[in-house]
Amino acid sequence: MSELHKEDYQEQRCLLCDEPAEVRMIPQQRIIEKMNDHMSRRDYAGAERHLLYWMEEAELGHDERGQLMLCGELVGHFRKTGNKEQAMKYAEQGLMLIDRLDFCDTMSAATLYVNIATACNAFDENERAIELFQKARVIYESSERTAPDLLGGLYNNMALTLTDLRRYEEAAGLYEKALKIMEQAPHGALEQAITWLNLADLFTAAEDEETAEAKAFDCLDKAAELLDTPSLTRDGYYAFVCEKCAPSFEYYGYFREAADLKERAEKIYAGA
Repeated sequence: MSELHKEDYQEQRCLLCDEPAEVRMIPQQRIIEKMNDHMSRRDYAGAERHLLYWMEEAELGHDERGQLMLCGELVGHFRKTGNKEQAMKYAEQGLMLIDRLDFCDTMSAATLYVNIATACNAFDENERAIELFQKARVIYESSERTAPDLLGGLYNNMALTLTDLRRYEEAAGLYEKALKIMEQAPHGALEQAITWLNLADLFTAAEDEETAEAKAFDCLDKAAELLDTPSLTRDGYYAFVCEKCAPSFEYYGYFREAADLKERAEKIYAGA
């Protein structure tokens, strides 16, 4: 990873005065909406071009808040595409911006901590991931404005990391919290399905074979029922979750369910 120097992220100043350069704000909401559109079509190349274009615009416009948002998106994108070097590059840039903006205790910081921690887990840096998840947890749990899906997502991803560290009891406690809070969240049934599949993996790792098998199968049955919830919108996010869950069903021998989930996802992507 190349070293990030102060001049790479510091706001430029006029040589004749002490005033900062004029800030031109990027349209964050529009950027996120377009990003979601790319992801609904599995257009990873388009998503990357989109994010990098707006990062350049944010840097040229000295919009550090916009850069912070984009750092989180780029960390997540490069995690999904398996590019550790680029994911960690934007992770470090984002952490520098948090300090520069004095945002350490904000929701923006917590969101970035979760994104970086999830990437660290994906790239087997689990101890660092737990430290960042803990920082995000303090912020999310202390704010009444934290959306249920954010808190539930934190519990889910943190529990995955704890499972990898063989801290099974702590992980199980967080999965229970995730299941409960996701009852209040949009797409809550989808998030609960993911949690039940994660629990199946936890039981498989932590319990003896006979006990684990019975518990895992119960988890998979609950996940399958949730994915069939009639009220769920069959959109790009639903397709993403089906595609994400299918390998777990396949792993445990639920081949028909896995094939059905893949077919659902493909039909949605084909019509996007």
